[in-house]
Amino acid sequence: MTTDVSSRRWWLLAALALAQLMIALDTTVVTIALPSAQADLGFADSARQWIVTGYALAFGSLLLLSGRLADRWGRKRALLIGLAGFGIASAVGGAAPTVEMLVAARIGQGVFAALLAPAALALVSTTFTDPAERGRAFGVFGSVSMVGTTVGLLLGGVLTEVLSWRWTMFINTAIAIPALIGAALLVRNTSRTTAQRLDLGGAATITLGLFALVLGTSNAESAGWAHPLTLALLVVAAALLAVFVVVETRVSTPLLPMRVILERGRGSALVALVLSSAGLFTTFLFLPYYLQSTLGYSQVSTGLAFLPVPAALVVAAVFIGPALTRRIGARFVVPIGLTVAGVGALLLIRIGLHSAYAVHLLPSLILIGAGIGLVIATATGAATARLADADAGAAAATVNAAQQVGGSVGVAVLNTVAATAAATYLTAHPAAQAATQAASVVHSYTTAFGWVGAIFLAGAVATTLISPKDPAE
Repeated sequence: MTTDVSSRRWWLLAALALAQLMIALDTTVVTIALPSAQADLGFADSARQWIVTGYALAFGSLLLLSGRLADRWGRKRALLIGLAGFGIASAVGGAAPTVEMLVAARIGQGVFAALLAPAALALVSTTFTDPAERGRAFGVFGSVSMVGTTVGLLLGGVLTEVLSWRWTMFINTAIAIPALIGAALLVRNTSRTTAQRLDLGGAATITLGLFALVLGTSNAESAGWAHPLTLALLVVAAALLAVFVVVETRVSTPLLPMRVILERGRGSALVALVLSSAGLFTTFLFLPYYLQSTLGYSQVSTGLAFLPVPAALVVAAVFIGPALTRRIGARFVVPIGLTVAGVGALLLIRIGLHSAYAVHLLPSLILIGAGIGLVIATATGAATARLADADAGAAAATVNAAQQVGGSVGVAVLNTVAATAAATYLTAHPAAQAATQAASVVHSYTTAFGWVGAIFLAGAVATTLISPKDPAE
């Protein structure tokens, strides 16, 4: 009987990992297909960003509300609705005859991803309570998220070249079907964990606040940080998020109880997730451009070049991270992982116009993958540990929000840093030559990677200082 129960848990993890893989793939698989989609549907350059931003806006802004809804509705129901909705939205996007329908489908994907992501993570947290199994389970679940993001670059190129850009959407439907069947069979029916009235004030302020934050940082990428709309959105976001904190301390049934994020071990883990996502997503933004535009790699070759990242990440997340956590504790493993990733990012400042992959890129990709693998699995487990069942959905949503917002803000900030570095280089080297232009682009990349390394290392210091000496604190 015990063996059957244990086997059921791991099969459930497989179904939940499929759901997480679908979300992770969707963050990058469409990116490489955008030029082909634009040529097919004939939309303007200004519409391209909404295919990416529409998903991020819906996903990032609705996470905390969706996490509490999963607690109220029952996580099985939330997971099944999320999987079914995501699969349908993906099919609509793949068949879209116009860019308007494609953007609408991407927004739909974001809405249902926000519903299923906290439910899936909360189910992992409440299913694997034994410390010996918990580390391995979070290693598998966390590595699937980052591996999916990386593999999406390769898969997007292959699907676009071999079939059509539409299959970068249809692939999600193909994944959703077995995940939906597995979840329906393996997730036990759960009653609502709370019957209290929903915190509507908190729901409105956090949803609108995160929406303004993600939209503001997205606008900063294209229009700049000094643009009036960017400034207005960021001011509104700050005000709404401040109001949210005040509301949560005064209502009887808060959307996000402050105890969830103020516990020192959990706070340290959330900081690690924010900063690691900011650095990793920035690396995923600039390295493909460098490989394709500067070194002349094809889309498929670019995806293959990234494969050391998921390989190192899986080994670190599933095997090394849990073993180290058992021996020395999460408070040491997370800073070690951030330090390893930081060294890998700093090594990327050596790249040039004619860099050799094995010498200048491969060591960094392995170190970044291994470091992030240690961080994601360990920090995710720490951020969802020692919680009452009624708070599991809120904590899971906070983990997802930390990664989503960290990635969005990090990319926007460092994209601006890179653009400024390129402009400064051209000012210092005014000769209007192709070589100068190319050198300025590479300089912008190395500047961004230097900042990524600094972010990772600053995260290592911050998490060391924040983490409690006693894991129970």
